[in-house]
Amino acid sequence: MTQQILLDAASSRPAPFRGPLSEAVRWVCAVYLKVGGWTSHGDWPMVDKAVLIAAPHTSNWDGLNMLAAAGYYRVKLRWMGKKSLTEGPFGWLIKAMGCIPIDRSGSHDVVKAMGDEFASRDRMVLAIPPEGTRSRVSEWKSGFYHIAVGSGVPIILSVLDYGRKKVSLAAVVYPSGDYETDLRLIRSHYVDARGRHPSKTSA
Repeated sequence: MTQQILLDAASSRPAPFRGPLSEAVRWVCAVYLKVGGWTSHGDWPMVDKAVLIAAPHTSNWDGLNMLAAAGYYRVKLRWMGKKSLTEGPFGWLIKAMGCIPIDRSGSHDVVKAMGDEFASRDRMVLAIPPEGTRSRVSEWKSGFYHIAVGSGVPIILSVLDYGRKKVSLAAVVYPSGDYETDLRLIRSHYVDARGRHPSKTSA
């Protein structure tokens, strides 16, 4: 049975204090969001490991806004990227920004690879846009779900609503393994959210 924990939209308490540098980042991110007209809603859940889905995803700005929101919440997001991004003279910088390199050649098992990453870390929040692309899609990709189930971690639902200029942490879902049932519950939190480019928002 799916377990869902709704997060209090009346406040936006961040994760615990992580040191002066984290506070400096939080201040910069708070200013960025305020200047952009964004408001934050939902307390950061007290979980050490999770898959965080960010939707709607219709613009390159979504990534920047989500990173700013994460900084405000004192959370470092991890994200998957092509292995080639972390090679070369600036590869270390891409890794420092949270990239987990993925080898997409051959039969590389991304679900297992992410399971190994979760198992090797004390804390990890892996951000995945479920649409998988900025273009309009009729269905979400299921990778985020299978990674969460395979890694034994919950799914944090974050909503980036350009219509109301709200960044919301809506709920934490502990998946049951029944993808279709759980997806209906998850998608219900995104029904009224509008992307930066509404025509690209998935149905």
